[in-house]
Amino acid sequence: MRVLRKLLIGVAVIATFVAGVGTARLVLDPTGGVIKQLAFLRAEIEDGADRAAQKQFPEGYFFLNVLYGLSWVQVGLDDSAQSADATAEVRWSLDRLASTDGTAPFDPSLQPQYGVFYAGWTNWLRGGLIALGHSDAADLDTFTSESVELATAFRTAKTPFLASYPGQAWPVDSVVAIASLRQYDALVAPRFGQIARNWVTTAKTKVDPATGLLPHQVAPEESGARGSSQAMIQRFLVDIDPTFARTQYELFKDKFVTRVGVREYPKGTTGNGDVDSGPLVLGMSLSATVVAMGAARVHNDPLGDRLGREGELLGLPLSGLKTKRYAFGAVPIGDAFLAWSTSARPLVAPEQPKLDGGSGWWRLPWLLVLWLPALLLWGVLRLRHRGRRRRRGH
Repeated sequence: MRVLRKLLIGVAVIATFVAGVGTARLVLDPTGGVIKQLAFLRAEIEDGADRAAQKQFPEGYFFLNVLYGLSWVQVGLDDSAQSADATAEVRWSLDRLASTDGTAPFDPSLQPQYGVFYAGWTNWLRGGLIALGHSDAADLDTFTSESVELATAFRTAKTPFLASYPGQAWPVDSVVAIASLRQYDALVAPRFGQIARNWVTTAKTKVDPATGLLPHQVAPEESGARGSSQAMIQRFLVDIDPTFARTQYELFKDKFVTRVGVREYPKGTTGNGDVDSGPLVLGMSLSATVVAMGAARVHNDPLGDRLGREGELLGLPLSGLKTKRYAFGAVPIGDAFLAWSTSARPLVAPEQPKLDGGSGWWRLPWLLVLWLPALLLWGVLRLRHRGRRRRRGH
């Protein structure tokens, strides 16, 4: 009996410790660990994590490097003391994107060169380099020439959604590219405003009729809106046209956001997971949920904070003196998306009007899940103790 009691006490102590840690993760601000995340990612990339990611995802190498650089942009803009270090890290990321490994998956014959996915994201990152305030004339010349190439491609195209690969086009990639042109106008000089306005006007005529949102894919065939691309679209659209972006964001929340995450397919419909969404759990996409956290932050929606705190609870973070990783660091590209979303901020648009986030009662179900096992175990121990005392009294 004593062995059983000791075992119950041990399990109760562990359950109490887990509940306490979980509660702290629900309460404490999750944005403070981004520098540690980036230290982990830098070491992983140097050890070949980007090349390993390319074997798992079509743009694995590219995304791991570009998100690492963009997270540093956000850190440097939020803390001027970090801007010089951020600039050096962004240059390092741009060099890797321009390498043979960076360009290998893309077709150099497309307009813009390597396709709108590669050109748009790279230009957005280069704009971030300029925004940090430590760039030189060569950086500005490159940003200008690449922006002109993008603008020319949009001006001469018959569609607002340019190709990322031969015969394949996803609207989200063009959203990123147009946002980079708006970034140029904000940082350098007004030059591409009319192209961006024309793009918005045309894009509004191409929305998915079932949801009112931009479609997931338009070539080789058109598909309706999906959570994985919508979360990304909402992250960038605010820097193109805040009014249109807010309307689209509200539709996105209505059609895709639930209490437990972001659906890959609109509410009331179903579909299979793929390389864009990742595996689906009860229709939810983990990748869409992580990116939506960043989208919510740029829209000044308390949903972003909620998703961040839930990520701290469920993401199995390990934080040391210098590094921080999630899911034991098993999927570095996931850490890159988390760092980018956790540190999210608009780079062009002003701070958006705050959305109503409701009360803090969303924490209650999580607190019940965390504390109920511990409370039950301590209750059992107390009842056993009382029973033992009564027996002794007789």
